[in-house]
Amino acid sequence: MTLLSVENLSVTIHGAPVLSQVALTLNEGEILALTGESGSGKSMTALSIMGLLPQGAEASGRILLDGTDLLTRTEAQLCRLRGRAMGMIFQEPMTALNPVQCIGDQVAETIRLHENAPRGLARARAAEVLARVGLPPDRFPLSRYPHQLSGGQRQRVGLAMAIALRPRLLIADEPTTALDVTTQAQILDLLKGLVADFGMGLLLITHDLAVVANMADRIAVMDKGRIVEAGATRPLLSAPEHPYTRMLFAAARHIPDLPPVRATEPLLQVTNVSRHHRHRPAPFAKQRAIPALTAITFTLHKGERLGLVGESGSGKSTLARAILGLDPVQRGTITLDGAPVFTGTRPNLAVRRRMQIVFQDPFGSFNPRHRVDRLISEPFHLLPDPPRGPARARAITEALGAVNLPPDAARRYIHEFSGGQRQRIAIARALIIRPDLIIFDEAVSALDVSVRARILDLLADLCRTMPLSWLFISHDLSVVRGITDRVLVLRDGRIVEDAPTSRVFAAPQHPYTRSLIDAAPRLPEPEPASA
Repeated sequence: MTLLSVENLSVTIHGAPVLSQVALTLNEGEILALTGESGSGKSMTALSIMGLLPQGAEASGRILLDGTDLLTRTEAQLCRLRGRAMGMIFQEPMTALNPVQCIGDQVAETIRLHENAPRGLARARAAEVLARVGLPPDRFPLSRYPHQLSGGQRQRVGLAMAIALRPRLLIADEPTTALDVTTQAQILDLLKGLVADFGMGLLLITHDLAVVANMADRIAVMDKGRIVEAGATRPLLSAPEHPYTRMLFAAARHIPDLPPVRATEPLLQVTNVSRHHRHRPAPFAKQRAIPALTAITFTLHKGERLGLVGESGSGKSTLARAILGLDPVQRGTITLDGAPVFTGTRPNLAVRRRMQIVFQDPFGSFNPRHRVDRLISEPFHLLPDPPRGPARARAITEALGAVNLPPDAARRYIHEFSGGQRQRIAIARALIIRPDLIIFDEAVSALDVSVRARILDLLADLCRTMPLSWLFISHDLSVVRGITDRVLVLRDGRIVEDAPTSRVFAAPQHPYTRSLIDAAPRLPEPEPASA
């Protein structure tokens, strides 16, 4: 039975078209994946269905939920439908949750608003829903706040809020983008189970085609506000017809041509490093030491590309901050080319200037008030004698050219660039002082598959023109497999596997590594072209 029918939906914002003649259907108990690149209209379609379009938007066409045209409903009528008849899970759970309200009250709020239930009864039902999504109250009290939970746990709270009243339609907008592979697998299995148990229809919005392959019954592919191809999952993945769909799938399977390297001389040496965090469980209670890193030892050689994988909370970012000299360690040593990263408890600036980092969010890592020339020249402050005048301008032009951006990009602001261009600028900033080591911290996880492929090709090309060594931190195992020579697997602050990339993926030795690889979604192989 058809649950949702979108007919000829068009949306403009202040007169500019963003959706054009969008048509799709979703049946009860079915999972429909809406996929495409950023800006294709996926989220705008979801917001149109939920009646959450931004100010200045005008929609035409029809959106039928159980025969009711949502575009003709008033805001008060839509408020009665949201939560009860349709629910939505947003991409970033930390911003979707109220930071000053405990999780029990946030889930109970939906129940109290729609059913006028007493607070005690609503919290009891909230406890049942949270237990259903894997947060039982005996382990996760209702009194906890969002900041006391991991990313996957916060996403479960958002899911509990969306299904508290068992809506017939559930929209999940990129629900697993920022999650590690095992947490992602758990959330996806949970969504599948809810669809099977409650018979709801699930509209899954994602740019991760491997997730689509393992989740969806049908796929709709969007490009520039239009649906360009739709069909059953397996046939569409095996033999896509539209050129845009074929381009997306080719980009998702893309492996960069990384030049071979013969790494012999040690560059970064981490020896028996341990670090702990101090935690006070309650006011006036005694502080406890919580281990974050334990006896970490490894060597990264000159010219080597080293991967670092593990679940959230495994210690990846803590290790990166220690290597950069941002966080002191309680035990062990970290040296770069034989020189210590720390002198006592303070970072050694002479070593610090030889390392740079590229962050996950290319927009959030820049000051939007400054032009690109100032942004990418920020590392010059690390140098004892930074270039000035023509030498500075020449260095900026060379850094932009290295990442295939024109010289005039230096006079523009960061908001004038696309996500992929912003990440190129972030790489240019890291390259401008010619560091010995670059740390990539989830540097491509938020990018579309086609943009990600171009950034990875850029890194491979840079290896051919300059001596680069990097530590590549990612939860996307397919990326790590194509962009590294060796992989470290981190679990609970300990290295459980250290081996060449090909061997880790072909024959993992540790059970935890095998569980990570098994949890990673995979695209099916394309059908061979007919003669």
